[in-house]
Amino acid sequence: MSKLLVGVDVSLKSHHVHFMKEDGLSVADFSVSNDQSGADTLIKRMLEAAEKSQVSELKVGMEATDQYSWHLAHYLKDQLKGYEPRFQSFIYTLNARKVARFKKGYDSLPKNDRIDAWVIADHLRFGRLPNEMKDAVQYEALQRLTRTRFHFMKEIGRNKTYFLNQLFLKFSGLRQDNPFSNTFGTTSLAVIEELEPETIAEMSIEELVEFLQDKGKNRFENPEELAKYLQKLARSSYRLDKAMQDPVNLSLSVTLSTIQHMESQVKRLDKEIAKLMKGIPQTLTSVKGIGDVFAAGLIAEIGDVSRFNSHHSLAKYAGLVWSQYQSGEYESDDTSRMRTGNKYLRYYLIQAAESIRRHDSEYRSFYNKKYQEVPKHKHKRALVLTARKLVRLVYSLLRTNQLYTPPERRD
Repeated sequence: MSKLLVGVDVSLKSHHVHFMKEDGLSVADFSVSNDQSGADTLIKRMLEAAEKSQVSELKVGMEATDQYSWHLAHYLKDQLKGYEPRFQSFIYTLNARKVARFKKGYDSLPKNDRIDAWVIADHLRFGRLPNEMKDAVQYEALQRLTRTRFHFMKEIGRNKTYFLNQLFLKFSGLRQDNPFSNTFGTTSLAVIEELEPETIAEMSIEELVEFLQDKGKNRFENPEELAKYLQKLARSSYRLDKAMQDPVNLSLSVTLSTIQHMESQVKRLDKEIAKLMKGIPQTLTSVKGIGDVFAAGLIAEIGDVSRFNSHHSLAKYAGLVWSQYQSGEYESDDTSRMRTGNKYLRYYLIQAAESIRRHDSEYRSFYNKKYQEVPKHKHKRALVLTARKLVRLVYSLLRTNQLYTPPERRD
């Protein structure tokens, strides 16, 4: 069965295309616009080349550049179905990093669209390709929400770090040793937004206690002790120059408003995710600690679990694998996690692991064991290893569609 290999270098406004035969001979090289008309032109030229070269299999590859390749890949997949069994067609969305590494096998290739399309076609020729793209719009629809949520959560984290850095300028003591359990809690934020350190230092204990009780809705067990400690921090803090006070306060206010707005948008996303999850059969949420959001994040990135032949391959896809360093009789005990894999899947696995360890005795024990094994980076290391353990469970539940049985209920 002869093949026509089609490499497509995608971009915002146009795609560069290269046709190649199995023996590496170039057949055509051209550009098409990144719209439906351009896609129709590409299909027409592919069919003409297939008939002229008498091939019966079309292999089309493009880098998975998210939005820019999405329309073209799905349009080709849909339109080329109509030409079967006359032509068999396979669409591949390739990992850009792997394509770049494949290109390094050639000496001194320049960087331009024409060469990049040729490299993709040649990559198809050599094989070792990922699974063919499947129709999975339900997963991709969910993916739009979970990936947007990922983006917002990362931005919230960055903005909170920026807020805390600004807080040191205004109230250094509160940044160093906050007496509140959560810096972004209601009472803590009221202190930050409404009071200056000098004001706190000069207030009577009775006034400060009344303020804390009002903002905390009388939830503090010992408000007088809290008030005294807050005054101690205020008196030991640096004094900010008067010219800096208003700019710093405005910076804090604007950053906090951004954080709160983003958090409200995350809640909107969570509601929509929960709606979509009602139409997806799954048993991940039978694990205490995995709710609709974490289950959605995992399912959206994994898609059809049958494309992974084991939990090991799923872990590799998530980037939860560790490199090996061995030479002759020597093998290093100190290995690092490979910096590859699906960052979205890895994020939701780690977030789910953090939640599960608080509810499940088996995962809590595993986390605690790993936490005690090393003197540095205890939490981060233990959590990532717990996430790797979770991969096995996620793989099993998606494959079998069985409910999870917690340790306490097992025979």
